[in-house]
Amino acid sequence: MDSYNNLNLRTSKLKRQPLPGSVPGTFFIPEDALKPQITVYSYTKEQYRVDPVESFEQLKKHLEENDQMQHWVEVKGIGDREWIEALGDYFSIHRLELADVVNVYQRPKYEEHPEHLYIVTRMVYQNSDGDMFNEQISLFLGKNFLLSFQERYDDQLAPVRDRLITGKGFLRSMKVDYLAYAIVDAVLDNYFPLLEKMGNYLDDLEEELITQTPKKQMMFEIQRAKREIITIRRTAMQNKDMINDMMRSSSPFIGNDAKFFLRDAFDHNMQVMDIVDNYREATMSLLEIYLSSTNIRMNEIMKVLAVISTLFIPLTFIVGLYGMNFQRHDPISGHNLPWNMPELYSPYGYIEVCAFMAALFVGFLIYFRWRGWLASDKSNVE
Repeated sequence: MDSYNNLNLRTSKLKRQPLPGSVPGTFFIPEDALKPQITVYSYTKEQYRVDPVESFEQLKKHLEENDQMQHWVEVKGIGDREWIEALGDYFSIHRLELADVVNVYQRPKYEEHPEHLYIVTRMVYQNSDGDMFNEQISLFLGKNFLLSFQERYDDQLAPVRDRLITGKGFLRSMKVDYLAYAIVDAVLDNYFPLLEKMGNYLDDLEEELITQTPKKQMMFEIQRAKREIITIRRTAMQNKDMINDMMRSSSPFIGNDAKFFLRDAFDHNMQVMDIVDNYREATMSLLEIYLSSTNIRMNEIMKVLAVISTLFIPLTFIVGLYGMNFQRHDPISGHNLPWNMPELYSPYGYIEVCAFMAALFVGFLIYFRWRGWLASDKSNVE
């Protein structure tokens, strides 16, 4: 199970929320938010250029000088209020939408506005350190631009960027709505390697539950996997609704060609949901196996204790009976008392009683084995 032990689902949450009664659109930048790294990818079918941006004036000049090209403005990090507000003013983004960008734990959704479309999706992925993140990606799709916001610097959209650089596929020959589809599809593709590791982990855990003594830590691992599977399923369910809304949209910013490709993304999302549903049932089965194994082990312990108690009950009775200290001889009258404690003064009484108890003990063992009460329920697992 080493392939999964390092995974721990981390969901971004705001450390600071607007005060109750604040003006709608009020937002606070999280203290641990990363400073924005902004890169502009401009392209046509024949041309391509990439420019890191250091200031808003540089970004504005670049977009105005290349207004005949398609633009992908990629923003990694949301830790600068001035940058976010400047981008909002330039691209006519409402403050409520900017608040959703900064308040990063938003559910996947699709909203239409006259100047652009607002798309929120969530990407679950594993970074190089083995930590699993549930990251929000916000997209603003306009006539000739796509503005994307990510929380972290992790480069999970590298396949899309590589296709854009090399000119493979349809990215350069189609409008930015296809680029939006490509990003959504890349988000969904990140689920599959993670689900594969999770499936291998569940298989290893099942084998360990069957072949080894159940441990309390196993229950914690099952519950952890179940919680993360539920989180992934909820995210996939919300992504499904978002993609479905994009497919049914009548907005001029999404063409019929892009909608055709969105059907493929919708199928990928349904595959994720099917796999996650299977894993959720598997975790329930694992929990049942753990509880059954624990009950079986408890029954084995109780059976052993019951056999031990049964073996020693008659022995305890005998030694207790001879421990009452009744005498055969009356010291006052000097008469013998024939009805008190037989064999009390027999020279071989102790040996005879011990031999009798040993024979009784062996006899009980033989009887229990004959009845099958001492047979082990454990079987060898190939």
